[in-house]
Order: sequence, then structure tokens, then C-alpha cells
Amino acid sequence: MLSVAYIWARNEYIIHREYATGKGYADPVMIPRRNVNKPALVIELKFNHSADTALDQIKRKEYPTKLAEYTGDMLLVGINYDKETKQHSCKILNFQK
Repeated sequence: MLSVAYIWARNEYIIHREYATGKGYADPVMIPRRNVNKPALVIELKFNHSADTALDQIKRKEYPTKLAEYTGDMLLVGINYDKETKQHSCKILNFQK
């Protein structure tokens, strides 16, 4: 299922699996292709932490500033997988420039 979602997303997004930001790597960053009216996504994945920790890293390391020339909407996405509970958590924030 994830493979199909990834393949579909490539139709509308330019996907960078690890995007160098100058203060680390966001994993991944998805930038909409021209004439696609969707937000850019800056995603941070964590293991045994929290979705909040992932979002804090995005903000602390200023990942969105690397996309300064991108003028559309942007979402910050923090995703965590907890090995003990086998649960995923996700938080999404609308980034305001």
C-alpha cells in the first residue's frame, strides 16, 4: 500500500528522500509540481520518541527555511513509531512564513 501511495505521489510531487537543510536532513520533503495546488510537506520520522519530538526537530533545525523560495502552503509533519506499543502517531502543523 505504501509503495502505491509513493508512486501516486510522484505524479504530483517532487520527492526528496533526504533533503539537506544546512542544519541536518529532513526525511522526506515533498514539493508540489508546477500547476499542482497542494501544500509542500516537510516530514520528520522518529522511532520510539513522539510526533511532537519530530515536529520540534523540524522547527529547531529550521528545515522550512531551506524552502524559502517556495511560496505556496506548507505542512510540517511529525510521525513516530513506538516499538513497544506498535502504534504510530502523527501530528501535522500548517507552517506560517
